[in-house]
Amino acid sequence: MSSSGVTISICPACGASAWHPYLICKDYTVSQESFNLNECRTCSLVVTSPRPLNDNLGKYYLSDNYISHTDKPASVIDRIYVFTRSFALKWKIKMITRELQGNKNLLDYGCGTGNFLKAAHDAGWTITGVEPSSIARTAAQRNTGGTIAESLDALHNKRFSTITLWHVLEHVPDLNETLAKLKDLLEETGTLFIAVPNHTSYDGQRYKNRWAGYDVPRHLWHFAPENMKMLVSKHGLKLKRITPMKLDAFYVSMLSEKYRNNQKLGLMQMILAFFAGWRSNARASKTGAYSSLIYIITK
Repeated sequence: MSSSGVTISICPACGASAWHPYLICKDYTVSQESFNLNECRTCSLVVTSPRPLNDNLGKYYLSDNYISHTDKPASVIDRIYVFTRSFALKWKIKMITRELQGNKNLLDYGCGTGNFLKAAHDAGWTITGVEPSSIARTAAQRNTGGTIAESLDALHNKRFSTITLWHVLEHVPDLNETLAKLKDLLEETGTLFIAVPNHTSYDGQRYKNRWAGYDVPRHLWHFAPENMKMLVSKHGLKLKRITPMKLDAFYVSMLSEKYRNNQKLGLMQMILAFFAGWRSNARASKTGAYSSLIYIITK
């Protein structure tokens, strides 16, 4: 078990202080350490606790296997991810354009290596990116040809019609402080898009502590629709709609099969992953519990 330094005692979504053990998960990507997940007894938010000190979190991203911060696919799964990314980027651009009210002025928070920003720029958007990782930030600046900020504080109270967080909020240590800043940066008629994994999905329940969506300790918060609604409401924001990211069920299931098979992904594991992803989406078509969800939020 990891010697971690931050214990979550107060639930950031509902303010309760009663927890019960949920799972013990392993970091399969970088450290091979194990981390506790605890569940809030009131709103069922799951948290990684205890977790590394904020100053130590960065070392858990230092791996070529962490695809969000590299454009060099190192495995079959990474190559599939990069191949499908172009389709996903076009879909995201269509979605944010459909919701647009005002100028095409975009902030992508946690922009990684800048692929979404570049796609948005090519589609006629004015782009701003924030990325805490110096390695990813350098790559994003190279990909977009612009300056990428290190933090939200560097934006000096600009306003944006559209703010996106593609699988970012689960990584943010100061959850409520970050949401408050994002609300201040959002125009009155603007839209906030928050994409996060959903551990109540079929694939989350199937793979349990080997579910890749937990991705400890990089993922600090593990959301479900009810506690995300509670968190959004806490900040005076309105949840307009929830949209699924259906491709994620297949990608996450492949990673999960790899973890379940001692880091090996053969043909049989890929077949099992495909059917797990298909079954997850089929069940979610009735329940709404997709592997990843986009929360579309307004003021």
